[in-house]
Amino acid sequence: MTELKLYTPENRNTWNNFISECKNATFLHNRGYMEYHSHRFTDSSLMAYSNGKLIAVMPANRNGDTLYSHQGLTYGGWLIKAKHFNAVNMIEIFDEMKRFLPSIGIRKLIYKPSPHIYHSYPAEEDLYALFRNNGTLIECNVSSTIPLDNAIEYNYTYRKAVNTALQNNISVIESESYERFWIILTRLLNTKYGVDPVHSLEEITLLKNRFPNNIRLFMAINTDGSPIAGTVIYDTGIVAHAQYITATDEGKANGALPLLFKHLIEKVFTERRYFDFGISNENHGEYLNEGLILQKSHMGGRAVVHNIYQLTF
Repeated sequence: MTELKLYTPENRNTWNNFISECKNATFLHNRGYMEYHSHRFTDSSLMAYSNGKLIAVMPANRNGDTLYSHQGLTYGGWLIKAKHFNAVNMIEIFDEMKRFLPSIGIRKLIYKPSPHIYHSYPAEEDLYALFRNNGTLIECNVSSTIPLDNAIEYNYTYRKAVNTALQNNISVIESESYERFWIILTRLLNTKYGVDPVHSLEEITLLKNRFPNNIRLFMAINTDGSPIAGTVIYDTGIVAHAQYITATDEGKANGALPLLFKHLIEKVFTERRYFDFGISNENHGEYLNEGLILQKSHMGGRAVVHNIYQLTF
């Protein structure tokens, strides 16, 4: 018998202990990460039990009669362990969702599964259950990813850019200077897109303090020590993901970003399976930033999609 329950704060330790053993969960699904922006969302996360034993959890928030596979997270869906769970269990969970969610006034589910690169063991049981339940693909975003055991070499233009950076004595360091990085990042986003970073400086500092081994800042600096490019890396242990990327005009002119990423790919994160540059889409996947994805492809990135599905009840 499968039973669904809504998450409550009393389940915090149970939740965190469970996701630490899941094959498709990352530190983003720890309550310490999820709850930094709890004031923005009405948490309605689900916990699935079979004969009284916890077998799956789903980070989620509610808005009216719609349940979202949490809008504050890049990916999620049902998080499950490798052992003692298969497609039959997932079908049973989806069957129970069809009963439970309407009983609490939910008529629609927007579902974001974790892309396969974040799996420590194959974990696409939910994709099959979506098919069986007539789930509709409503959004597709393209991320650019490098398999680090078989990385494609930089193209000629970017190899030349790296040489330019080295000739100008640009170097790469790991840094704790989030304030300096955020100034450069915010200036770029304001100027180019008219937006602010998703995280404020206070929020990223809070998260860095909570997850110091998972959130790391790397910067390219010139000869006087000034940062001219940088990236915040979310390190899941399997994937090193570039959460934020920015460069000054000086950095762009002197090949700072190609040097920075070459350093990270070849020297820092060699033990990871993947290096991920992130998505290059806007407008819910309808617009592809061709210039941005071209830059990532020059460094060896190739497509991994982030799909979003809809179920109605």
